[in-house]
Amino acid sequence: MLGGGTVSPWEAIGKILIGLGVVFVVVGVLLLVGRHVPFLGHLPGDFSIERRGLHVFVPLATCLLVSVILTLVLNLLIRK
Repeated sequence: MLGGGTVSPWEAIGKILIGLGVVFVVVGVLLLVGRHVPFLGHLPGDFSIERRGLHVFVPLATCLLVSVILTLVLNLLIRK
């Protein structure tokens, strides 16, 4: 810590719970808004296999794109 003080266990738990709450809110918003983004799930590297009684969808390109974007955003947020 910068101030040289100590953090009580309750404060640490509180910060963790607030962080988890923020993560849940962000994921919830992305789930609500994500289906309105027209190209997600329809990129050239997304595979869809349909057989009789079976449908398999592997969004490989979408996962890679989301991973790169999240990596860039988190790196910008973490670095000060």
